[in-house]
Amino acid sequence: MADTSIPDNALSSILDAVDKPNTAIARQFPGDSTRRQPVHVVYGGAHLFKADASQKLGALALKALQDHAPDASSLAGAIGLDAALADRVYLRVVDKLTREPVEDYRIDFEDGFGNRPDHEEDGFAQIAANEVAAALRDRTLPSSIGIRIKPLNEELKRRSLRTIDLFLTRLLDRSGGVLPPNFVVTLPKITAPEQVAALAQWCEAFEYWRELPPGSLKFEVMVETTQSIVGPDGAVALPKLVALGGGRIVAAHFGTYDYTASCGITAAHQHMLHPACDFAKHVMQVSLAGTGIWLSDGATNVMPVGSREAVHNAWRLHARHIRHSLVNGFYQGWDLHPAQLPSRFATVFAFFLEGLAPASDRLRNFIDKAAQATLVGDVFDDAATGQGLLNYFLRAMQCGAMTEHEAVERSGLSLDELQSRSFAAILRSRRAK
Repeated sequence: MADTSIPDNALSSILDAVDKPNTAIARQFPGDSTRRQPVHVVYGGAHLFKADASQKLGALALKALQDHAPDASSLAGAIGLDAALADRVYLRVVDKLTREPVEDYRIDFEDGFGNRPDHEEDGFAQIAANEVAAALRDRTLPSSIGIRIKPLNEELKRRSLRTIDLFLTRLLDRSGGVLPPNFVVTLPKITAPEQVAALAQWCEAFEYWRELPPGSLKFEVMVETTQSIVGPDGAVALPKLVALGGGRIVAAHFGTYDYTASCGITAAHQHMLHPACDFAKHVMQVSLAGTGIWLSDGATNVMPVGSREAVHNAWRLHARHIRHSLVNGFYQGWDLHPAQLPSRFATVFAFFLEGLAPASDRLRNFIDKAAQATLVGDVFDDAATGQGLLNYFLRAMQCGAMTEHEAVERSGLSLDELQSRSFAAILRSRRAK
């Protein structure tokens, strides 16, 4: 196997840092707010990843839809969709599964891969990199992609960093030094801030030895331990983790089952609607507000397989979980099986389309009054709500629930105004005219 990029002496200093706290904490604001946040991330074992994974998953998802919901009414019945929206949603789901079935994919070297002999993980790290390079060349990658490494705990930290080093070294060698767009590394099961600091230092060292522009490597943290919510001093842990990421952290993903297990919740009650999960996710929202860091909810672990009745039951549960996430401001979640993609997209599209008429009326009314509070029906709007209404149209447009033309037509705003992402800026511009 090929050598890794970072020399052993440099790697040793990074590994040592895991046990040496870095107390330099600074708030930072990473990310590009104009980027489209995916509505999901699909996880799959690294040993299974192929260059055409997205296309194969789309074909399997379409087959599941055709087998178990061959028309709009059957899909509506399966997930509890408003019959008035059924045809519109169904057509958009079919289009989405044909055109872009996977928005984000994570090549998994952790739970989906398991603990294997070192030579096996070394081999699959490089094989997966070959497949990503081929997909990058053939333009078959989803719009976002990355890898999930094992935890940086005492037992696995050297294995984890070797895997990412082998993967990225091979990928850059095969791609001519080019990283895929929106590439990210996922750090799971964080039990100490030093683990985040170590990954940030590793990224800096790798960029130096491979002559990549500083800050090229981004990563996301998984919130799946109680230590990721509250530190040993009783303070909220996430701001410190973000600061130790040195501007590289772009997302925080909630891990439902590991988190509930860490809270001592028994298996029968480990699910996405548990109050312990809502508490943790509210902490994520409050502590990361204004940072530009994306939030993602976890996964439904009941797979839509078997008879039509079993598939419909699983879709209905999945839809309930997704809607709960959306209502609570988590616009991304995990999908673990291709047959979950129909219920994912159908629920997301329906969520936004259901609120289209009232949101359109309220935003138009508010804009027309140029920020003077107005009463539309029985809902009273102010400037903060105006930004919320703008966010609604932005999210709906980004996820594909409505086209740019539809968003412009229904909101009463120009495309430039929508893309400004600022209700206050829109009002200032209109007042100046």
